[in-house]
Amino acid sequence: MKNFRYAVMGAGDISRKFCDAVRRIDGCEVVAVSSKSLVRAKSFAERENIPAYFDSYSEMLLSEHPDCVYIGADTGSHFALTMLCLESKIPVLCEKAMFTNVREMEKCLEFAKKQGVFVMEAMWSYYLPAIRKAKQWADEKRIGTIRFTDILLGFKASTRPGNRYFNKELGGGTAYDLSVYTYDLTTLMLGHEYESITASALWHESGVDTVNHATITYKDTISSLTTSIVNPLEERLIMYGEEGKIIVPHSHYANEAFLYDAQGNIAEHFTDTETENGFVYEVRDAMECVKAGKLESDTVPHAVTRDSTKFYELIYATNTNN
Repeated sequence: MKNFRYAVMGAGDISRKFCDAVRRIDGCEVVAVSSKSLVRAKSFAERENIPAYFDSYSEMLLSEHPDCVYIGADTGSHFALTMLCLESKIPVLCEKAMFTNVREMEKCLEFAKKQGVFVMEAMWSYYLPAIRKAKQWADEKRIGTIRFTDILLGFKASTRPGNRYFNKELGGGTAYDLSVYTYDLTTLMLGHEYESITASALWHESGVDTVNHATITYKDTISSLTTSIVNPLEERLIMYGEEGKIIVPHSHYANEAFLYDAQGNIAEHFTDTETENGFVYEVRDAMECVKAGKLESDTVPHAVTRDSTKFYELIYATNTNN
């Protein structure tokens, strides 16, 4: 059987991690890379041992017609590049945040449905064994009814000119880069059927959010979500139940989880000793979905992308300077 053929759009570090993941999967390969810069594309291809490289995204699609495209370019270009792939009826695995607004999201997902083409947002954290273990503990009510959850994620981003973090056109800001994790992980654990949600944010002169906070109220639980690109926050997810708590350090790339009893003692400590590159799970899932003729993933369905995109709009609606 011939290998499943991925192509890559974007020649940055995250695309390198993707290529490393592909090399760890039998029957899967990266056959081409494209970038706005031919020099950058060539350098990437040589380093990652990829046979073809292009400085035109459309030329790569026409020349290679891959089984699926991984989009690792800047967030601001995700919508346009996804639509380009869909016009050629080529499946897509696109980095988060996949879209920056609801209009883009609805147009793209409707077009994917019309074209009958698989599309998936690359929410790799959903697959991590430590995250799955924490969710299992929560679902089994190992800590009883969860009453409060708190998730923090933040770092001090570079402010050098041209850096994407403070560039609105490139899809910079806290919401698209970090809040995608806090929202998606919270709703993974507790579900999407909440009663209310509120948000607030601090804004950079460039128009991107630098710090944001949201409160999600469920029937039995209140959740706090905080992210920042100007502060190195403590990175962790904590779920407090009536009979204990669950702590997941560095929840967006977690490799361990702690279960505490009501007395504060560690009842169970899970450590993931097998995962070397967490992208492997989503890469394999996308490949298997495409082979099976699916239009969306069971693990990261379109509903997840729809909800998180609406969350970004909620955050940006708080900017009174727009």
